[in-house]
Amino acid sequence: MTRTPASSAHEREVADATGVPTAPGDASLSNGLKQRHLSMIALGGVIGAGLFVGSGAGIAKAGPGIVLAYAISGLLVMLVMRMLGELSAANPASGTFSVHAERAMGPWAGFTAGWMFWVELCVGIAAEAIGAAAIMVSWFPGTSSWMWVLLFMVLFCGTNLAAVGNFGEFEFWFATLKVGAIGIFLLLGVLAILGVLPGTGSPGADNLTGAGGFLPNGLNGLIVGLLASVFAYGGLETVTIAAAESEHPVRGVAKAVRTAMWRIALFYVGSMLVVVTLIPWDDKAVVKDGPYVAVLNHLDIPAAGQIMNVIVLIALLSAMNANIYGASRMAYSLVARGQGPKFLGRTFNGVPRLTVLASSAFGFFAVLLSYWWPDTVFKWLLYMTGAAVLVVWAFIAATQLLSRSRLAREAPERLVVRMWFFPYLTWIALIAILGVLALMLREEDTRLQLYFTAGLTAVLALIGYVRQRAVTARN
Repeated sequence: MTRTPASSAHEREVADATGVPTAPGDASLSNGLKQRHLSMIALGGVIGAGLFVGSGAGIAKAGPGIVLAYAISGLLVMLVMRMLGELSAANPASGTFSVHAERAMGPWAGFTAGWMFWVELCVGIAAEAIGAAAIMVSWFPGTSSWMWVLLFMVLFCGTNLAAVGNFGEFEFWFATLKVGAIGIFLLLGVLAILGVLPGTGSPGADNLTGAGGFLPNGLNGLIVGLLASVFAYGGLETVTIAAAESEHPVRGVAKAVRTAMWRIALFYVGSMLVVVTLIPWDDKAVVKDGPYVAVLNHLDIPAAGQIMNVIVLIALLSAMNANIYGASRMAYSLVARGQGPKFLGRTFNGVPRLTVLASSAFGFFAVLLSYWWPDTVFKWLLYMTGAAVLVVWAFIAATQLLSRSRLAREAPERLVVRMWFFPYLTWIALIAILGVLALMLREEDTRLQLYFTAGLTAVLALIGYVRQRAVTARN
């Protein structure tokens, strides 16, 4: 990939790691993303259905314990992002952890991790579209969900077919709006908890300890909440994909990963604490209207609930847009490395439009899903994405374990971001990921999705291994 003259020596040195095609006539990806775009993309991909919509189902199962669930999964994702930050700052690539897994474990691993992440994001696209459609149906009762899903898919498929700079600018402003809205929500919530918001009294700890206590449904409820929170964090990896199309990829990804830590604690754990402190966890409005809207309606702030609904809609569409971007770039990198259909590897004005269309295909299929099963498909997609996220995280942890020693020995100057207390925290994270996958077997709601995801992972690994052996035999 061509860099600007201002690129550092490290960035020029790792430019060949971006996974772009070298076939004659194929242009590489552009580098039209700025640091401010990267910072907001780091949040834009995750502030969506999982946080605004899926968290309601998590609260209904875990009760106030949802705070603990988000804190546990938040610690896990911090470790995963630190590992990914180390790998991506050392070798920025549009295929991010797929490229790193290929180098650490072989082409089969890059193939499996990359296409698994692609599936994760494609399912996420569908979940975001269906969640956004549900809001539109509530505003326009005479309409059908599938109509809105189709409209959103056409709109954002078109957005991603345009120049990457346009995508970055779109995500910057809409992610800024989402972050600002959550910031205002947290401010109002803290004032209400303290009892200084006009017209409200402090609830104290009544909602945290009443109606069954902090964990009203025990360990099973906490497990469901944990799985819902894992889905909410899925997509954070997109920032390392976007870094490959930025002006200064090494500095960009390092800064984005570092600042993601406090954002997770503030936006996710903090907002869940505000919700379960201000309203009873078993309030039906938490699931029906969503936790954020339910809290604002409870505080009786004029029109705040509807305003938050608009913000939630924008958040869902923004995350959907970011997922189409991330999926298309991962598919592009895989194709460029000979891990996918060659005809998808062309770019047009720096945009891999064929992989954008391919990545949007499942979203269009979601039109049919929302038509056939309008009441159940969202929940199914939610848990399936959570399982796929965990598989991807496991690949990241295993890759970092295998890559760190080699990097420290061969190119220590590339370790711009270092994993804390290596290898102990990496092992703890990997064991925790496997533990959460095992917990999915306990729950009837998640068991089928886990079986499906495990089967898909096994099929991808087998295909990747056969392809690897075939290439080896030819050479």
